[in-house]
Amino acid sequence: MKNTELAQIALSNDHTGAIANPIYLSTAYQHPQLGASTGYDYTRTKNPTRSTFEEAFAQLEKGVAAFATSSGMSAIQLICNLFKSGDEVLVSFDLYGGTFRLFDFYEQQYGIHFKYVDFLNYEEVKQSITSQTKALFIEPISNPQMIEVDVDPYYILAKKHNLLTIIDNTFLTPYLSTPLENGADIVLHSATKYIGGHNDVLAGVVTVKDDQLAEQLGQLHNMIGATLSPFDSYLLQRGLKTLHLRMDRSEYNAQLLAERCSQLEAIEKVLYSGRTGMLSIRLNKNYNAAKFLEHLKVCIFAESLGGTETFITFPYTQTHVDMPDAEKDKRGIDEYLLRLSIGIEDYEDIEQDIVQALEKSKQEVIS
Repeated sequence: MKNTELAQIALSNDHTGAIANPIYLSTAYQHPQLGASTGYDYTRTKNPTRSTFEEAFAQLEKGVAAFATSSGMSAIQLICNLFKSGDEVLVSFDLYGGTFRLFDFYEQQYGIHFKYVDFLNYEEVKQSITSQTKALFIEPISNPQMIEVDVDPYYILAKKHNLLTIIDNTFLTPYLSTPLENGADIVLHSATKYIGGHNDVLAGVVTVKDDQLAEQLGQLHNMIGATLSPFDSYLLQRGLKTLHLRMDRSEYNAQLLAERCSQLEAIEKVLYSGRTGMLSIRLNKNYNAAKFLEHLKVCIFAESLGGTETFITFPYTQTHVDMPDAEKDKRGIDEYLLRLSIGIEDYEDIEQDIVQALEKSKQEVIS
């Protein structure tokens, strides 16, 4: 989709000529008469501001319907309710710690099994499918190791075995990738991140391309009630208008920084797919992550991503804190791994800040 179309799609359908969409705070709507409705009855079920965002986002994703939720985790929870006890979902081995925590809860409480597989190994995934397998849950660029997966073969495999393909597209956004066009059944985002884009809204969104699945999720969305507020829906509409600009700039900055970091003695390894503003670095063991984080001046030590500011996160005690140590060890999540969400600041400011903080984080080596 062209940049101009991406910006225009979020504009108002209101006939007043307002450029910014109205925020409808009303929780209830008057009925014209018995058995008649304006299309809006109760705001949990449907709200005009939320509907405007959902319709625009469904168009961006090339889907038939989108469901805006109160957080990224509630978006995943909404999808979890499609499954029942005894069902199995094959999941990206390396993934966001909050997703791991929620899946562990659903496994313990509801008997839905989540099996972690390496989507870089097609044969392993293929051999893991059983009669109980109902879906594939894939992060196409994993969090925090930034492992990029070629998802296309799994669309074919899923269709062959009548499985749902669920894509967490948070890192890529519909600006860089539209999985529903390629074969995915469900796409989700933590809209708190790049979609909102300004670190001031908590939200999630689920989009589908099948009418029957849309009806099923719509009923669950209404029943569970973790719907997005009108004001937060407005903030997401605002975010869509600048999504292409922000993504281009953060990706540009990240590409430059990844190249620079690969030249630094302090960094043992750069983990970057080459796309998006997300990358991770593994420090040389002569450098201390805590000292590095303490000396940041421009970049911000914080637990989120996808905003205008550059955030640096320590997965070991932040995003993946509830993952058992044995599981973190398997995934290489240790005291030397840092995840960077590169913002839209001047690149030179980001680079200089990281370099100076690294210089101050070197530990004395005792021989």
